[in-house]
Amino acid sequence: MSNTAKIRRQGGAAVFSIPPALLKMLGVDVGAELTLVVDNGQLVATPLKPKRKYSLSELLEGSDEMIELSREAAGWESGAPVGNEIL
Repeated sequence: MSNTAKIRRQGGAAVFSIPPALLKMLGVDVGAELTLVVDNGQLVATPLKPKRKYSLSELLEGSDEMIELSREAAGWESGAPVGNEIL
């Protein structure tokens, strides 16, 4: 697919528009970040990997084990010294 774009001035920057079809081909949307490199006189735009979005179930995975560890740790704070600990 070939498109042309005209470079224009916007504020202090030189900008051009990327057609929606090319955005779709890149797998990005408005607001995505691209790495721009000049390779043999050609401008190459590569999307940065988006930050992964986690589901609530993924974020809570393993939380049951943390509850048990917290219970064990609470006992350590209230226990009597066993050796030469400095409290």
